[in-house]
Amino acid sequence: MLIADDHPLIREGLRHVLELDPGLKVVGEVGDGQGAINLTRALHPDVVLMDIKMPGTDGIEASRVIRREFPDTKIIFLTVADEDEEIMEVVRSGASGYLLKDVEPAELIKAIYNVMEGKPALHPVATQRLLGELNRLTAHPEEDEGINSLTEREKEVLTLIAQGESNRSIARKLFISEKTVKNHITNIFRKLKVEDRTQAAIYAIKKGLVEL
Repeated sequence: MLIADDHPLIREGLRHVLELDPGLKVVGEVGDGQGAINLTRALHPDVVLMDIKMPGTDGIEASRVIRREFPDTKIIFLTVADEDEEIMEVVRSGASGYLLKDVEPAELIKAIYNVMEGKPALHPVATQRLLGELNRLTAHPEEDEGINSLTEREKEVLTLIAQGESNRSIARKLFISEKTVKNHITNIFRKLKVEDRTQAAIYAIKKGLVEL
């Protein structure tokens, strides 16, 4: 775990909470976005807990760089911000999670394990606002082309992604290999013009494949 937040007390509190779980280890702390990029390059953490508003390079730009250079590194935004545009920018940056800083410690730890399994971790407020924004931005007839281009199997995989299932779980439920699941996911992302599982899950919820 890497913690990126410009408030030392918050970093200290997060470290204390995370290290209560024997499966988690904090390998570094930093107070700005460029520092988060530099430490990710040096330490290769599995997960970065990222604040949005930090001096210099902000968390969203840092997320874009980290996701581009280290696609296997998961990023969870932990912030007090809940503005619609910032939530959309978080999703576009490739982050796996968006939580508010009033999250309970147990929920934070659960979210970390979820993103490590490939599941999105979104605060309900963020999910609702994302759905509203997607409805506004994509209220056009051509939006159905993406969902209509999916095969039945791809729709099944997309539904399970939206339900928070990992690749291994999807493979087990559909009696296919994990490699086949990954191939389906690649096709889904391309057809829906999304970049990650979180965006795909929001799309599936919006199209009614699963209920929120």
